[in-house]
Amino acid sequence: MVARRWILPEPCTPPQCLIARAGGWGARLLYQRGLQTPEAVDRFLDPDRYVPSPPSAFGMEMEWAVARLLEAQEKQERVVIWGDFDSDGITATAVLWDGLRPFYENLSYYIPDRHQEGHGISQWGIDQIKGYCDLVITCDTGSTSLKEILLLKALNIDVIVTDHHTLPDDRPPVTAIINPRYLPTDHPLYHLSGVGVAYKLVEGLCLGMGGDHRHHLQKLLDLVAIGLVADLVQLTGEVRYLAQKGLPVLAKTQRPGVRALLDICKSAGDRAIDISFGIAPRLNSISRVWGNVRLCVELLTSNDPQRCKELVALAETANSRRKELEEQVAKLVQERVSALNLERMGVIVVADPQWEGGVLGLAASKIAHTYCRPAIVGNIRDGIVHCSGRSYGGVDLYKLLKEHSHLLLSMGGHPYAGGLSLEAENLDIFISAINYQFRQTYPDFDPQPTLPIDLTVTIDVLNKDFFSQLKQLEPFGMGNPAPKLLIENVQFVNVDTKNCHALDGLSQRCKVRKSNFQLRDNTGKIDAVWWGHSPHELPKHQICHVVGELTYNSYYQRYEFRLDEFRPAHEEIAPSSAPPTYPHLTLVPSLPPADPLTTWQTLVGIAKYLQRTHASIDLSDLQQKISLSQPQLLDLGLSALAETGLIPIIDRGQLSIKHGTTAGSTHQMPTVTKFLDCLQELQFRHHFVHKI
Repeated sequence: MVARRWILPEPCTPPQCLIARAGGWGARLLYQRGLQTPEAVDRFLDPDRYVPSPPSAFGMEMEWAVARLLEAQEKQERVVIWGDFDSDGITATAVLWDGLRPFYENLSYYIPDRHQEGHGISQWGIDQIKGYCDLVITCDTGSTSLKEILLLKALNIDVIVTDHHTLPDDRPPVTAIINPRYLPTDHPLYHLSGVGVAYKLVEGLCLGMGGDHRHHLQKLLDLVAIGLVADLVQLTGEVRYLAQKGLPVLAKTQRPGVRALLDICKSAGDRAIDISFGIAPRLNSISRVWGNVRLCVELLTSNDPQRCKELVALAETANSRRKELEEQVAKLVQERVSALNLERMGVIVVADPQWEGGVLGLAASKIAHTYCRPAIVGNIRDGIVHCSGRSYGGVDLYKLLKEHSHLLLSMGGHPYAGGLSLEAENLDIFISAINYQFRQTYPDFDPQPTLPIDLTVTIDVLNKDFFSQLKQLEPFGMGNPAPKLLIENVQFVNVDTKNCHALDGLSQRCKVRKSNFQLRDNTGKIDAVWWGHSPHELPKHQICHVVGELTYNSYYQRYEFRLDEFRPAHEEIAPSSAPPTYPHLTLVPSLPPADPLTTWQTLVGIAKYLQRTHASIDLSDLQQKISLSQPQLLDLGLSALAETGLIPIIDRGQLSIKHGTTAGSTHQMPTVTKFLDCLQELQFRHHFVHKI
């Protein structure tokens, strides 16, 4: 394990207005993370102060998708949801299944088998649905399944792709592709995972149908929260908002299966940690152990308590088996990696025929965090290496893989994780090539990481009030990590060894998954836990500094310190330096400007819809839908519409559209050009302010 450098934050004194709003400790955390004004803090802490992005932010793709869904509803066509087998794909499938089921009589779902088919749209799966399907809606997959999409098209099956993985070079030949990767990187929707994109599609359909569907959408938010947290996406912008709105729904969920999952996890469901350490591993375990996850969707959406109880028992069995497999494979991979010369290896790549394919990603993640560099772990079967990779330290793993796609049979994923396959005879070439590319792309990469510390505390302050101040900042995750607390000069006392057993007659090592003990300083004691470590690894009779997190154990109803690292008290801690910055927490305005062409396409799409349906829209709602807060620019946009033959009619603040004559070629539309130029200027200013 590479030792991390502990880094203390710069001393800061938050203003009194922040202290009054969030408490002394909460205000200090917010101030350190760049949330330094009452307005920014209110938007961050209170989801009701955040203005969510409308589905129309996805532009014409969303309009095309909704139009096709309305057509399928009118014609009572056969619709198949094509999902994926990880937690994000499972919950995305469940959201579409529950979200669309009231509106479609011929609705079904298909999720490929992890072991037999792998990610994406498969030939085998197409054979199962052809002849029984008119429209496929993918979720959390499909962006790069170009060959299979063409096959579906040849079978006269339309495809709507909803996904968040890296895009192909050219737009696939689909009815619509809704993928936040098409949006600017600072857009609030950019970090949505598959379940979030699926939810936005259901929301878009509900808006397209008209009527009040708020209660229907509200009931889906528990599934949305599970998928967002489980997929480890950046919890900022719309992702944070949806998680904030979804966790209270999860805590009060009436879904028998989700309630049973929370009960078996001994969790309340009101915190992200209940998902990441409880629900998500159990959902993922079913595909890792058995491959087929159709039972997971049934578990999440069934209203039969007895059936859900049976399914949760299966999930628990799978989770226990997954832990055994993970432990076995992780040990074997660790032995292989420890024998390598890592001095010139920026990306660790190892493979073996004996390693269980379902837990390769978990093994890769453990290796990446142990050796502080990206890791790819593979299983060799029938001359093919099937791999799962995890990134580390800001390395864009997908980009590295794409540079060597000519060596691969398949690949997919995003910057943080990826899957790939290649012929075994090309493995050594691939290892050399990707490491050469890594050295060229990241010449200054430092494999020794830092551990940023947020607060220095004493044990006596770790109480209900302190926990409440920290809890305000939840949900924690990527982009908004849980606060790391430093406690100096402590002792490890009352170490629990009763659950340990010796591996042999001489060894004193213990094979346990956690250590229970207490920490004591000169102000008091607190219960503590160290996951994945033996009690015999704790120092005896030694004064230490410790870093970890404060958690609440809902089963025992007590506060606990979750230990990350410790070191002898005589060792120096790195001097104060600038703490990590989180500009994305503060610089997402309530109505951020989108890409000019996307804004124009969205405006035209809304106008065409209004003209076709003879409907109207409130001007303030229109401004929100196209993320355009300047009235003058909206007026210019409406004038630009008139040049295209879409004549705006405004009556008592309501906009309707009638059909007129178009000006002709593009060079005869100066107002359209002027509108796009103004949008470009607005976006430039936004990016400039964002950069400052």
